[in-house]
Formats: sequence, structure tokens, C-alpha cells
Amino acid sequence: MWNRREWLRSWASALPMVAGLPVAMAQGSARLQSPTARAPFGRVVLVVENRAAFCYLPLTIADRMGYFAAEGLDVQVRDLMEPGTALQALLSGAAQVLSGPYSTSVALRARGQSYPSIVLQGRAPQLVLGVSHKTLAGFRSIGDLRGRKVLVPSLGSGAHRMVLMMMAAGRLGAEAVEFVPVSSPTAALANFRNGLVDAICYTDPVITQLEQDSALRLVADTRTVRGNADVFGGPMPAGCLSVAADYLSSHRDECQALVHGLVHALKWLQTAGLSDINKVVPESYFQGDRALYLAAFSRAREAWSPDGLMPDAGPVTMARVMSRFDTASPLRQVDLSQTFTNDIALKAKARFKA
Repeated sequence: MWNRREWLRSWASALPMVAGLPVAMAQGSARLQSPTARAPFGRVVLVVENRAAFCYLPLTIADRMGYFAAEGLDVQVRDLMEPGTALQALLSGAAQVLSGPYSTSVALRARGQSYPSIVLQGRAPQLVLGVSHKTLAGFRSIGDLRGRKVLVPSLGSGAHRMVLMMMAAGRLGAEAVEFVPVSSPTAALANFRNGLVDAICYTDPVITQLEQDSALRLVADTRTVRGNADVFGGPMPAGCLSVAADYLSSHRDECQALVHGLVHALKWLQTAGLSDINKVVPESYFQGDRALYLAAFSRAREAWSPDGLMPDAGPVTMARVMSRFDTASPLRQVDLSQTFTNDIALKAKARFKA
């Protein structure tokens, strides 16, 4: 089991600060609409790692549909693919907003730093654990993973932690399986199809592809609210927008405008059809298989928040799950009320009737 320092670093790696960011930071895709903006608030730099991930689709919708611009904001979305660089940009002040997991806000608070979530994008992490019909046809319980190979995106990732948690519940130690980290979705598919691993914990569209191939038997599915609660014992908040507490205090109007745009996108997603997604999502997100992306979207629809609000039990569930991996962690003393606010999202919910 990892020690306290290693585990907290996996939840929110705060790399040493450097002056500035990489020059080649990917800019946001061209917007589909350019509504007339209200009184402009100016530019806001928002950073995210892997913007094309399904968990951050509401951000893409808000940007592409011009919802931020309609609120008077020039939101510069920068996709930083190197792990840790988005958080680094937020902590250094090079960016004002982070689109990332809510666990980051909790972990930072445990270290005495306040970067609360101001709006929730996802109410489920969209992680799925499945086993191979080819190599684990007789699977009955989590105990059957003993001695097997389990593929995850990376060690320390949310997928890795989810499997460890489920193994612990099944009285399996971390050493009972061999974790195989594969960050490339294409390589992950190849490894699973070729029988090089026995189980996989990954996100879409990889999981939907394996389901369509009839290669995967689902064990745990957090793409749904019920499946999320089954795995984590309660609502598990996922992607959110986080800002420094000082920025929230001094730029309340900008934060409200930002949340208005995001909640507008969340409401749009609740009724969007496949043809709508087909028109709005950038071509690069489809990765050459538009039908697969749309099928995966249909499976994940329930995972996005309908209104941007943090569920009442969400912070407690998150802290409890994080604390399982280190009983001496300062997470047990964290004031969870300081890790999020619903005040701003409530105003957006009322305005858009989300």
C-alpha cells in the first residue's frame, strides 16, 4: 500500500512551480456560435488535461455553443496533456480556472490550500471495470481476479484506485493482481482483445467498443448514478471547475458568468440528440469512429450533472473513499464545506431552470 505522501501526490500532484507554461498549449476549438456578449468581463484562462475526455464534455459544449461569450467572458481553454501541468498552471496563477476532478479540491484543502469547486460537471466518474470473456469466462466475484492482469490507464489514476478499493472490499490485497498501465486507448483495446490482460478498468469510448465486440463482461459501471453508488457507497462527484478561494472572492461576477455558461451547457446536454452532438463536438473527438463516439455518449448521458450542483453526500463520499487508502491522512480533518460552493450554481440553476 502506498504511503501517505505517495497517495496524496497521486490525487493532486503539485509539481514545483516553473516560470510560465509550455509555449505550445493547444487552444480551444473554433466556436460554432458567437452570440452578442453582455458587458464583457475580459479574458479567463481555463486549463484542462485531455479536454476530449467524456467527463469534460460539458466544458466543450459551453465553449463551442458560445455560452461563455454570451455571458461576457473570453474563456481561453488550454488543453495541457502532460500529467500535472494543468494543476501546476492553476497553482502558479498562470490560469484562473481548472477543469479537473473534484478530488483535487479535497486533496489541496488537506494541504492547507483552498481551491473550491464552483460548479460540478459530472456526478459520476464514468469508470468501468470489466473482465474478459476469453480469459475469465468463469468470473463470479472480485476474488477471481487473484493472480490476474488488470489493465488501467496509469498507476495512481482514478481507475487504478477504483480497482484497489473494490479489491479491498473483497479482501484482496494490492499485490494479488498485476496492474498493467496502458495510457493509449488504442493499445488498451489491442491488449484486451489479444488476451494479454484479464480485466480492464477504463473510460469510454474504449469500454463501449469492447461491449460492442462482445469481449467484455461488466463488473462495475460508474456511468450511471446507481452504478456509481453501488461502487462508492454514495454519490461520487467527478469533473468540476475549481478556482482559488481568493479569486472567487475578488472575481465573483466572472465566476458567476462562468458557471452560467457551464450550467447552460449541462441543461443542453440533458435533451441533446445524437444529431446535436454530431454537429457540435469537434471532429477530432471522434478519432475516426463517429458511430462509436455517439454510442458511448448515449451510455454516459446520465453521468453528467443536470444542474451543476454538488450532491449533499458527495463530498463525504469522496473524503471517505480517499481516506481508505491512508488512515493517517489529514483528509479526516478537512472542512469539506471549504472544498465547494453551491451558491453560484444555484443562481444558474434558477436562471436556466435546469
